[in-house]
Amino acid sequence: MSEDLKRLVILHTNDIHSHFEQMPKISAYFHRVRDTLPADQVLTLDIGDHMDRMRPETEGSDAVANVAIMNATGYEAMVVGNNEGLTFTPDALGAVFREHAAFPVIGSNILERETGRTPDWMQPYLIIHKAGMRIGLIGVTVSYPDYYNLLGWHVSDPIEAVKAQVHRLAPQTDILIVLSHLGLRTDQRMAEEVDGIHLILGGHTHHLLEEPLFISGTYIGAAGKFGQYAGRIDLAYDPAQRRIVSLQGRVEPMAGAPDDSRVTALLSQYRASSSAALDAEVARLRQPLRLDWYGESPLGNLLAAGIRRWTSAEIGLVNSGQLLQGLKEGRLTRGRLLEICPGPINPCRLRLSGADLLQALEESLLGEFVEKPIRGFGFRGEVLGVLCVDGLRVCVDSSRPPYARIVSVMVGDEPLLADREYVVGTIDMFTFGSGYLSLSKGTNVEYMLPEFIRDVLASELQNENAIAACGEARFTDVADASKAEENLEA
Repeated sequence: MSEDLKRLVILHTNDIHSHFEQMPKISAYFHRVRDTLPADQVLTLDIGDHMDRMRPETEGSDAVANVAIMNATGYEAMVVGNNEGLTFTPDALGAVFREHAAFPVIGSNILERETGRTPDWMQPYLIIHKAGMRIGLIGVTVSYPDYYNLLGWHVSDPIEAVKAQVHRLAPQTDILIVLSHLGLRTDQRMAEEVDGIHLILGGHTHHLLEEPLFISGTYIGAAGKFGQYAGRIDLAYDPAQRRIVSLQGRVEPMAGAPDDSRVTALLSQYRASSSAALDAEVARLRQPLRLDWYGESPLGNLLAAGIRRWTSAEIGLVNSGQLLQGLKEGRLTRGRLLEICPGPINPCRLRLSGADLLQALEESLLGEFVEKPIRGFGFRGEVLGVLCVDGLRVCVDSSRPPYARIVSVMVGDEPLLADREYVVGTIDMFTFGSGYLSLSKGTNVEYMLPEFIRDVLASELQNENAIAACGEARFTDVADASKAEENLEA
C-alpha cells in the first residue's frame, strides 16, 4: 500500500498583518521546503489578514507591496480576511489583486451586493492538481454584514457556504481543504457540522496550533499571528481507499531564521516608494498640538470635534489612545498622520441615553479604564486613554469618590438629562463592547465607511477655526479651584 500513497506538503500562514520583517524569513523557509521535494508535491496557502494599513509599506503602495512579496514567496491561493475586506474599498482591493496577484483569491461566501455574483478577481472555489491528487479549496471569511453591506459586499453565512461547496466539490476531488478566516470556535463547529472536509486551515483569532486538532474526522491547523510562525502539514493519501491515511502538522518558528535576499530586496524597493508616496503634504501647522492619554489635550479635542462634525452629531466622543503622539508645528505628511493614528477605525453615529453617556464620562476619570490595554477591534494603540469630547462641558470634582465625581454636564446650553437620547458621533470600536462599555448600548448605529478616523483628523487639521477651538477646555475640576483658594488663604 505505501508504494501507492500520494504525498503532499501544505505550507500555510495567517494573520501576518503586514509584519514585513517576517516575510523574507517565511519566503526562505517555504523555498527551502520546495527545494527538497518534487515540484508538484507542495501547496502554499495564506488564510487572510496578510495586509494591514497601519504599516507604511501597505498604506503607501495600496497593498501592492504585500501582493508582490506573496508572489515572490510562491503562494498558490489565499482567502481574504476582514483586514483586507473591510479596510479597502472593493475597487481598491479588486485593482491590487486583478492587476498584481499571480495567485487566485478564493471567496466562497463573498458576493457583489449589486450583482449577486462573485467578483471577477475572485473565485468561489478552486480545484488544483498536486501529486496526482485533485485538491478542492474552499475559502470563507468572517461576516460583518453591517460593514460589508456599506462597502457593496454581501458576505453570506460561512458554514452554509462551505456546505454548498463541499456538496459541489466532493464528487470531483480527492481532498477538500477549507481556508477559514473565521476563528477557532467556528472552525471547530464547522468540523462538527460539515461532513467531507479533510482539513481546515484557520485564522482570524490569531490562534496557534502546534499540532493539528482532529474533530469529527477533520483536521484543523493554524499558525498564530504576525508571521511569528509558519505552518506545515504533511499528509499521505491512499487512492485505493480514497482517504488520508496519515497527517502530521507543526509550526516552524521564524525567530532567527535566515532571510530570502530576493524578498529583502523587493521589500527595500517598496519601502522607498511607499515612503515617497506618504510624503504627500496634508497640512501645515502654525502651532504644535499636544496629546495626553491621561487628561484633556488639544489634539484629542480636535479629533472629537472632527468626529462630531463628520457624523453631524450633537456630541463627539473618542478615546485619546487612538492617537499615539502629538504634532509639531510645520509640515504634516500622510506618513506622519499614519504614524500617530494607525488604526483602521471608522467613525459612526448612534443614539445614546444621557445615563450611558454619564457612566462613560465617570469611567474616563478612573485609572483602571484610562490605563487599560485594548486588544483587537482595529485598535493599534497602547492604552484606552481618557474620553475626548466635543459638544459637552463637564464639571468634575476629583476629590469625590469614583462614579460620583461629575458635578454637571452641559450639552450646548442645556444640562445633560439621564433619560434623554442624544445623537453621538463616535468610533466603531465602542459599539463592539470594547473600552467604555456603556457606549456599546447605543441604538440606530450608522457606520461610516470607508473613511478612517485619520481621514477625519486630516480634514480637521486643514481647518484653522477648528484648530483654534481645540484649545478650549471641555473639562473643569472644581477641586483644583478649591486647592488654589486654600493656597491663597495659606
